[in-house]
Amino acid sequence: MVFHETQKLQRIIVGAFFILSSLICHSQAQMKFEQKTQNFSKVKPGHVLEFDYAFSNYGDEPLIINNIEVSCSCTKFIFPKRPIATKEKDTIHVTFDTNHKIGYQDRILLVNSNAENSPTKIRFKGMVDNKSEK
Repeated sequence: MVFHETQKLQRIIVGAFFILSSLICHSQAQMKFEQKTQNFSKVKPGHVLEFDYAFSNYGDEPLIINNIEVSCSCTKFIFPKRPIATKEKDTIHVTFDTNHKIGYQDRILLVNSNAENSPTKIRFKGMVDNKSEK
């Protein structure tokens, strides 16, 4: 009789462990951008373009942005260094120096964070035109 009670208690403990661990694992930050892609109009080389990417944390835990990866030093960014609380909004500010750039530009930034959907891609696109106006 004691053996069956011990087995029953073990099953309850194991079941509770799996339920609690699944709840803990699903409790994460969730980054959601209002707009992931920015388009800029045709510009001449030498302009410095600026974009703000608004985002919110829709998760259950504070959102922490670790870093942002870009492929070119012509793209700079400023992101919040503090944790973003649940349901809180903030922005990532991006500047793009078009000096020595010509033609169609399609730049991707990878936002690395503790969010469930990390890394998240944001991008901007447009044309840098060096043709002289007549």
